[in-house]
Amino acid sequence: MVEWYDWFVYSSFAVYFAASFFPEGNDTAKLLNTAAIFAVGFFMRPLGGWLLGRYADRKGRKAALTLTVTLMSASALLIAIAPTYEAVGYFGALVLVVARLLQGLSVGGEYAASATYLTEATPRGRRGFASSFQYVSMTAGQLVGLGLQIILQNTMSKEALSSYGWRIPFIVGAAAAAVVFYLRRNLLETEAYDEEERESGKGRGTIRALLSHKKEALLVIALTMGGTVAYYTYTTYLTKYLSNSAGLPKETATLVSFCALFIFMCLQPLAGGLSDRIGRRPLLITFGIGSMLGTVPLMTALGGVDGFGGGLVLSLIGLVIVTGYTSINAVVKAELFPTNVRALGVALPYAIANALFGGTAEYVALWFKDNGIESGFFWYVSGCAAISLVVYLTMRETRDVALSRTEQVMGESVATRV
Repeated sequence: MVEWYDWFVYSSFAVYFAASFFPEGNDTAKLLNTAAIFAVGFFMRPLGGWLLGRYADRKGRKAALTLTVTLMSASALLIAIAPTYEAVGYFGALVLVVARLLQGLSVGGEYAASATYLTEATPRGRRGFASSFQYVSMTAGQLVGLGLQIILQNTMSKEALSSYGWRIPFIVGAAAAAVVFYLRRNLLETEAYDEEERESGKGRGTIRALLSHKKEALLVIALTMGGTVAYYTYTTYLTKYLSNSAGLPKETATLVSFCALFIFMCLQPLAGGLSDRIGRRPLLITFGIGSMLGTVPLMTALGGVDGFGGGLVLSLIGLVIVTGYTSINAVVKAELFPTNVRALGVALPYAIANALFGGTAEYVALWFKDNGIESGFFWYVSGCAAISLVVYLTMRETRDVALSRTEQVMGESVATRV
């Protein structure tokens, strides 16, 4: 939760600190600049995915999770103390860039390490349910950020928020990450990793080992493409869209996002548990069809809402569709790879897809808006979903694969008895 709070709070508070680092131009131009720095973090995720994914496969899931939260704490502290344009010119923006680079490294490894840990630590038949808590915690991080934003909006003036109040959430994030560092130091390692470490000391977490699973790596990129664009559209970009395009007050837009995300968070375990019963592919296919056909009318309608109720209902429809992807995407990717390259196999292809599509989603949306063709972004999201849908329709089901030799032997024993 703390990792993703630190990652998303940048986007949530960008509307308040954009003018502090980019004083020239209109509001959309300032947001474009901060969105560009937001995207920079995503372009570091492949490097983080490679380095920390390799680290997780060679040194363990626990070690990687501890390292990622250390990087995230340092980056949050950097943003909290970043000097403004008025004080040092564009050097403050450079500090933001460095902080986002560190965050990109951290999250590049965090996603794979946590996805792998949750999947390996859970018995077959409950992996979908357990791994769905990754997006529960991710969304909880966003909710904490939005909740803090709502508190600050109601206790501070807009001038104070834009002047110094936006630094508060980053100070909170840095402090909370220090607590998480202690918690992760006391994690137990997974049985699957311990088994692999005992039996195979060579080739773990290497690019050479990953290249022997090229098909699976390409599959991760393709199945992530539509999901990550849709996710960032209905989460991080939604508040800006409701405020900047629909014309809702920032406070109302923030409250819509908060309520919608809370319900979205509660849906994740339900959908993850359902995938343990009916398989992963039906949920992915449902998401693909819904996102391909529903994005244009939903986003068009959201652009015309004039109050809290309409914004909440339409946002929830979009997030219910996205749940078909978010609730199980971690477990699907982990189930595609063997233990010796599982973290790297999840981390690097996923990070590449996020850098190309997830991290740029907000920038692409604002670019379309700045050029007077905002609806073009809606079609872009639909097109990405359509490409991923083809993958969902043709990929193999992964629900019943064994993640370790112990699990495989147990499955064969059960089959023999039957």
